[in-house]
Amino acid sequence: MNLPLVTIVLTTVVVVVKNHECKDYDLSASDQSLIDMMKHYLHTSRKEESSYHASKPADTGVTYVHWGKKSCPKGAGIVYTGQVGGTHYTIKGGGVNYLCLPGDPENGLHQSYGNAQVYGSEYELGSSYKPSGWSESMNNKEVPCAVCYKKHRSTVLMIPGRKTCYKGWTSEYQGYLLSSHANSFKKDFACVDRNAEPLDNKNGSENGALFYALRTKCGSLRCPPYSNEADLLCVVCTK
Repeated sequence: MNLPLVTIVLTTVVVVVKNHECKDYDLSASDQSLIDMMKHYLHTSRKEESSYHASKPADTGVTYVHWGKKSCPKGAGIVYTGQVGGTHYTIKGGGVNYLCLPGDPENGLHQSYGNAQVYGSEYELGSSYKPSGWSESMNNKEVPCAVCYKKHRSTVLMIPGRKTCYKGWTSEYQGYLLSSHANSFKKDFACVDRNAEPLDNKNGSENGALFYALRTKCGSLRCPPYSNEADLLCVVCTK
């Protein structure tokens, strides 16, 4: 039954009764039954509506990966921290996505067959191929990550080519867009924090799923508004 319609009907009945010329007006059985029915409906409808709002979870939110950092941005909780992994850059098959592997894994049983596909990840940096402001000292060091949880949000969006979010969105972190080398097998794009850090102080070229800085290339990419051979910025936003 439509609640606004019920309210109108009930109000009409009451007004008719109150405005009746006879002070000793007696409601008929059908009038009283209608009023009682309307009162009951309004009472139960309000209870159901209150119960619905009370049952909605108050701690809904979204998760995202903070690539290149061991912690989460201010205001977000840590689900877990670990290191970035993925398929070796020379392997044709397997997944193209980078993985945020937890630092406290629950390992499966050892197997003898050969299909090793999950390696660690390293920064690949040099004087001519590193994001602006990054130190070459991070070259060949493993990449950390953290999975973060932001309460009271319903969606998360990574925007390539920007360092600020659009109106109505909240910035979680800014960074540089990184991926595999142009001559390697394909990998996803990842927004790595502009203040990226190494996983630890170990320094050895063990390769794996590598992170290279990217540059824009004008042509099919319109310049302006883009600039040729520039760092590609990125920002992770929530709403």
